Amino acid sequence: SQSVSQLHLLSFPCTLLNTIKISADQELFFFNDVSPGSCFFLPKGAHIYNTLTDFIKSEYRRRGFNEVVTPTLYKTALWERSGHWEHYSENMFTVSGDTDTYALKPMNCPAHCLMFEQRLRSWRELPLRWADFGALHRNELSGALGGLTRVRRFCQDDAHIFCTPEQLEDEILACLDFVRSVYRVFGFSFHCLLSTRPTPSLGEPKLWDHAEKQLERSLEQFGERWELNPGDGAFYGPKIDIQIRDAIGRQHQCATIQLDFQLPIRFDLQYVGEDEKTHRPVMVHRAVLGSLERMIAILAESFGGKWPLWLSPAQVMVIPVGVSCESYAVQVVHQFREAGFMTELDEGVGATLNKKIRSAQLAQYNYIFVVGVKECVSGTVSIRTRGGNQLGQRDTEEVLASLKHLRDTRSNMEDF
Repeated sequence: SQSVSQLHLLSFPCTLLNTIKISADQELFFFNDVSPGSCFFLPKGAHIYNTLTDFIKSEYRRRGFNEVVTPTLYKTALWERSGHWEHYSENMFTVSGDTDTYALKPMNCPAHCLMFEQRLRSWRELPLRWADFGALHRNELSGALGGLTRVRRFCQDDAHIFCTPEQLEDEILACLDFVRSVYRVFGFSFHCLLSTRPTPSLGEPKLWDHAEKQLERSLEQFGERWELNPGDGAFYGPKIDIQIRDAIGRQHQCATIQLDFQLPIRFDLQYVGEDEKTHRPVMVHRAVLGSLERMIAILAESFGGKWPLWLSPAQVMVIPVGVSCESYAVQVVHQFREAGFMTELDEGVGATLNKKIRSAQLAQYNYIFVVGVKECVSGTVSIRTRGGNQLGQRDTEEVLASLKHLRDTRSNMEDF
């Protein structure tokens, strides 16, 4: 008969089981009942997490986004003002203080509105593009929790754009281009859904019609496949959802570009226009990866645990052939670590060379460097790939330059 734990595993979707296996094999992350729905990222998992974050941050710098840091805990007065308390309070974790009740933030938008209203803004400052990697908490039911795809504590590559109505189309187009450039790196194909006014909705129908037309024009100019998704917008504004197809053909919805008519009204956000009159800014919520936790699960599945070099937590394994080559092997390890590569030295005794190579391949090291007497004398390494290709004996400096190029261009290629 099957154990309770086996039956529990059988109730998980196959994809979740694959992610759990990949994580266990590679020591990426785990969950513990002391904090249900919150992930513990081990060093290798944290490397993937931070590399994804750094990728998006590098794009932010190129694309005119500025990072902000906001609190995690707020008085309920903020959530009442934003409307979240009325519509979302049962999904929020609350904390009682001496005199007030506080809630952990489930999203960043109200804090960014507070930042905008902190002083009077000018049209010359717009668009403002603020990004926030702050930890978010949502009180998902324990029965709905599932690995990295449904968690209580997570981070998003969350950003909000405050712009003039005239700037909106260009900003939407820039967001779409951002999505395309990131998803190309992962090898994802995608299409867009334009989700329009639902019933009920807030705001004037004319405002909705005008905004939907602007989104439609941005999509037409973008040139990728899109379709209409009538009545599926949020109650506070129309949105573009991006459906991705990963390397194994599964579809996911991660990126979203969402217009919001309501928060600028609720917070009475204003800027002084060129005409010296006050105007209401347009607010756009956008995420490209969505939840970092969920994206890691999708990528683990899509790559089958075989991370490309730039994202890999196990990039290079150096194997010395005999004691006489160990000092040179250590030198190679230091050289590649100084260049920022996740590099390890196989110091195991007793195992054959072939067994060491096989072990490194099974541990998903992208490259295995074998160093014997020949390599020590010539300042070279003999390279094998994770997939078993032998790239031959190469000059160490040349190899370092080639791997830097593969990493810095975020290439998914293995041979060089």
